[in-house]
Amino acid sequence: MKVTVVGAGNVGASCAEYIAIKRIASEVILLDIKEGLAEGKALDLSQTSTTLGFNTKIIGVTNDYSKTSNSDVVVITSGIPRKPGMTREELIGINAGIVKDVSSNILNYSPNTTIVVVSNPMDTMTYLTLKITGLPKNKVIGMGGALDSSRFKTYLSKSINKPSSDIHAMVIGGHGDTTMIPLVRLASYNGLPISEFLNNEEMDKVSKETMVGGASLTKLLGTSAWYAPGASVAYLVDSILNNHKKLIPCSVLLDGEYGQRDICIGVPCIIGSKGVESIVELKLNNDELNLFNQSSNSVRSMNESLKL
Repeated sequence: MKVTVVGAGNVGASCAEYIAIKRIASEVILLDIKEGLAEGKALDLSQTSTTLGFNTKIIGVTNDYSKTSNSDVVVITSGIPRKPGMTREELIGINAGIVKDVSSNILNYSPNTTIVVVSNPMDTMTYLTLKITGLPKNKVIGMGGALDSSRFKTYLSKSINKPSSDIHAMVIGGHGDTTMIPLVRLASYNGLPISEFLNNEEMDKVSKETMVGGASLTKLLGTSAWYAPGASVAYLVDSILNNHKKLIPCSVLLDGEYGQRDICIGVPCIIGSKGVESIVELKLNNDELNLFNQSSNSVRSMNESLKL
């Protein structure tokens, strides 16, 4: 199995690292536009194989898409972060141009691939990728919900002082500080409702921590996070390549599900060899559905900047 990761920055390199260490794919192509960056990181990662015991081939290339041919999955992490004084429209315009260029080059060599979008604003870039590639809707997946859910479970674990592996919880909606929806009502610890361990005030605190999880890390690190995003991408890629059919919240195109159409936004999906095998429709209560509708409106507003 072959995976291409476009963008050899922190997130892309971490993604490649986890895919190799966990032996998810036999070959990983790391591609970047900066001369030598992908080659250097690929060589550095390859030199860990003797001590970590994996045989995944890691190849770095500078803007040579021919090396990505016949990729089973392509991960797009490329793009720029929003800079001081930059408008939302300017950020979307720049990253949209990057994603368009990457997508068209990828499809020249891997027309049947599944694309995982990480570039921000993630829901909008997922929607753009789907529209410009013409790929079936099950073959374009935004990974935001997987990351947000991992943060949600981490904060819950810390709050009740129980192992994170025993926590089951998810985040739906847009991948943004004000658009994501941590589903506290459905969260559980080994089948027990999380409400048996936390009061309303504590649950509200966890929700707020989750929603600003990315911003909190940016404030601490001075840059965007990379370990958890890279791991979330690898988890998603693993479910695709090995047909695990995991239930993972992802940004996908809705066609009537949750009362929405023509929008990519985070919902629980079964992820397998076909990409999005199915969308799971949760029985949201009125408050949750209202929040989801508000989140959808915000994502639609951002999509308007694409001017498709």
